[in-house]
Amino acid sequence: MSRPVVIDTEELGLFGPDSVTWQVHADPALWLGGIRSLYLQALHPRAVAGVVQNSDFRTDPLGRLIRTAEFVGTSTYGTLTRAHAAGAAVRRVHRALRATDPDTGEVFRVDDPELLLWVHCAEVSSFLTALGRSGCPLTRAQADRYLHEQRRTAALVGLDPAEVPGSLAEMSAYLRGVYPVLRRTAGSDVIYDFLHRPPVRGWPALGVRVYEPTVSHLAYSLLPGWARKLHGRRGYPPALTTAAARGLRATAQVVLPRLRREDSSAQPAFVDAVRRLGDWAAPSLDRLPAC
Repeated sequence: MSRPVVIDTEELGLFGPDSVTWQVHADPALWLGGIRSLYLQALHPRAVAGVVQNSDFRTDPLGRLIRTAEFVGTSTYGTLTRAHAAGAAVRRVHRALRATDPDTGEVFRVDDPELLLWVHCAEVSSFLTALGRSGCPLTRAQADRYLHEQRRTAALVGLDPAEVPGSLAEMSAYLRGVYPVLRRTAGSDVIYDFLHRPPVRGWPALGVRVYEPTVSHLAYSLLPGWARKLHGRRGYPPALTTAAARGLRATAQVVLPRLRREDSSAQPAFVDAVRRLGDWAAPSLDRLPAC
């Protein structure tokens, strides 16, 4: 199907099919990146306190990851109206939440820009790491463009885009700057244990023994060495981590389309976008813009 000559900006959404974001956010490697980002986010004492003190993750083990995936899907592939509505919902929830600093006893807002920036940077840098280690062929220029595009997502949750890293160099500088704040805490231990052994019951519990070494600890192993050192636990050797990430992504690329054909409720967010815009808009790494 050929691309229409005129396309409604509302229908294109926040990024559109000509963006790096549109192509890579359909990649199964993002699930590894999402879990990696939770390990990384947990190293910020206030960020993890906000999660542990406010989230229902213990009673809803998959809830936060699913909600994050839904936000990423809607902000990437939804219409402009839907993307902005999703952002408004996130801001509304964050605005009402407070947490207590475990060291000082100070009560702080969960929507503190410093914390929102940390969560954003941990997430998008984790997406890039998971994509790269699992074999997605992004050039440095395309990675820079991706981070620049993701400033739009940061704006949705209430950040000033100008203050958000928009390139690999800026992201590296940001992570170096925030490093002195990061450390292992009781909260980070809770998140580490939870992500390795989520308290699911019934038949899903049977899969935890497989999930822990093949997904959870693999995602943990994608962390940089300094982050694993702060957590105080070893990851898989780098070569094994890369090989396993590539193998998991290759398997997902074969299995997921079959599952989606059998279960219409498992359709990813980009399916609605393709129905809306046409087959020309289908995400594909072959359509990554040359930078």
